[in-house]
Amino acid sequence: MNLRRLLLFSLIGLLTVVGPLSAQTVRNPPQPQPVPMPPPIAAPVDQPYAGPVQLEVDVTNIRDRVAHVREMIPVPPNAKELVLLYPQWLPGTHSPGGPISRIAGIITSVDGMRVQWIRDQIHVYAFHVPLGPRARTVSVQFDYLSPVKAAEGRIERSDAILDLEWNEVVMYPAGFFSRDVPFDVTLKLPQGWKYATALETASEEGSTLKFKRTTLNTLVDSPLYAGTHFKRVDLSPAPTNIVRLNVFADEEKDLEISPDALEKHKNLAIEADKLYQSHHYDHYDFLLLLSSTVGGIGLEHHQSSEDGSRPNYFTEWDKGSLRSDLLAHEYTHSWNGKFRRPADLWTPNFNVPMRDDLLWVYEGMTQYWGSVLSARSGIRTPEQARYAFARVAAGFAVSPGRDWRPLVDTTNQPTASQRRPVSWVSWQVAENYYTEGELIWLDADTKIRELTNDRKSLDDFAAEFLSPYNGSFVTYTYNLNDIVDILSRIAPYDWMRFFQERVYALHPAVPMDGITRGGYRLVYSDKIPSWLTRMETTGGGTDFSTSLGFSFGGGRGGAAPTPPPNELSNVWWNSPAFNAGITPDMQIVSVNGKAYTADVLRSAIIEAERTKQPIELQFRRGEEYKSFSIPYYSGLRIPSLERVDGTPDLLGEILAPGKRSLPAM
Repeated sequence: MNLRRLLLFSLIGLLTVVGPLSAQTVRNPPQPQPVPMPPPIAAPVDQPYAGPVQLEVDVTNIRDRVAHVREMIPVPPNAKELVLLYPQWLPGTHSPGGPISRIAGIITSVDGMRVQWIRDQIHVYAFHVPLGPRARTVSVQFDYLSPVKAAEGRIERSDAILDLEWNEVVMYPAGFFSRDVPFDVTLKLPQGWKYATALETASEEGSTLKFKRTTLNTLVDSPLYAGTHFKRVDLSPAPTNIVRLNVFADEEKDLEISPDALEKHKNLAIEADKLYQSHHYDHYDFLLLLSSTVGGIGLEHHQSSEDGSRPNYFTEWDKGSLRSDLLAHEYTHSWNGKFRRPADLWTPNFNVPMRDDLLWVYEGMTQYWGSVLSARSGIRTPEQARYAFARVAAGFAVSPGRDWRPLVDTTNQPTASQRRPVSWVSWQVAENYYTEGELIWLDADTKIRELTNDRKSLDDFAAEFLSPYNGSFVTYTYNLNDIVDILSRIAPYDWMRFFQERVYALHPAVPMDGITRGGYRLVYSDKIPSWLTRMETTGGGTDFSTSLGFSFGGGRGGAAPTPPPNELSNVWWNSPAFNAGITPDMQIVSVNGKAYTADVLRSAIIEAERTKQPIELQFRRGEEYKSFSIPYYSGLRIPSLERVDGTPDLLGEILAPGKRSLPAM
């Protein structure tokens, strides 16, 4: 019997059994239907956990950058399983970026007997551990594999420095508020390493540390720096306001702090105390790493901050940095962000999604006060502070992304991208809530001064907004109406409309009102300040955004190391460089036939302004070289703020040191 007849007989038999089939049924299977979702992870409830979790972390493996973790977790009565969560939504990052891909070797046991965990199919940060009827303790151990190369993420460890974030080395039971889960923590450091953290130490035995019992909430909010080269400096502005600067460096020589630098950092704590008129910590610890190996960072915490800068931050203090507001920004977050926090950004534990729509207050206002405090303390000169505002405004003038994206939508960027870099910053305007928010709060400050004939200012708002419950560590939440109510008490005005127009509506115009009301105007020239060229030698990068439309080098923060000075960091959308075909993945080679330096390119731009001859640039992309002829004749266009005669110098008043006196030490 041939195959054709066999198939025919088989079909006849099928029809005999199931009846005639339609042609459509023969050609297509049944339409798919969704598989039911598994049960959700238990929602957190506000009740004490069964007992303290014992957490042991061993970071002595310097070579492999591995942290060995072991936890002993009490089992609640009558539990049939224990669901362990790895932190996903991290405060300060405003995103679901918990580095779960870096953990390995997960082993769970129940009362000493190994039991295989099961990862949740939907919530991959959750691990189910089945329990017997009389289970008492679950143990979990795993390794956290810190990045060993920049392509994997920010370098957190070197042979000399450790940045330990506790959220990376902990799992915790689902179904509870993080403030209700107590932890007893033991840490083993490499022999001889010093450390600093806001946590309180219970005991030290050699290189093994035990910390006083704390909550998961406070633990995750209290990172630890450790290393071989360490210096601690007291910055306390008053006996009741203890502030310390803890510095860790690649080399011992980088710890030398000049009297001028020390005075200005002490001034920072003094000016913050004058401004906020409160503090919400027992002691505050700046954790500052100075390294060319461990990645730069700026991350706020309630009683400390993770900060990172160049190795010569202190030893070449006179050169400065465009990121000189870093410590002031992160310190301000102790008040604005950690103590006062948007209600929908606060979450009961680290696996409940955050909502970021008020980041223009959380980060934008902090960006503003960071700039102001940097000037009031002397960390920035008044000229540098004005340039910082000018650069922000000028950047908006050449960033067309504000034509399509309202400011409030940029607050979704941390969730949408998990803060990964974008290629076209000026078109995507990825996280404008920082710098555009800064100009909006300058606008609000000068508006208050105008409305009250300079009797009140945003300083008064800061004092009322940030000073309640002085000394309390408990987060005090707010919403937009609370912001508007306080502003209206200080200076009656339609503040809701003020924010609606600037934050929630599409607002393509550069937000210049704060600058102009402050007594200045944005101008451009071919003159570059000497202090700005000095900053280029400290990794500050070189900015041609307002002329040709690109910038070079500059620390990018996060995972990326400082790029070479000839590597493009950004190309501005619709700029002369963009229209010529230059893209951000290139390195510049030559300018008008001469090897590239920043000064050579500046000279070429000025010469083109005089001769009206195109600028000839050569770039490299991989192994390919490309030449571009750019007909640009408008000069360097270095932004600055120029005083407007006959107007009050409100910006000068804002940047001047505060007037409130402090109690003697």
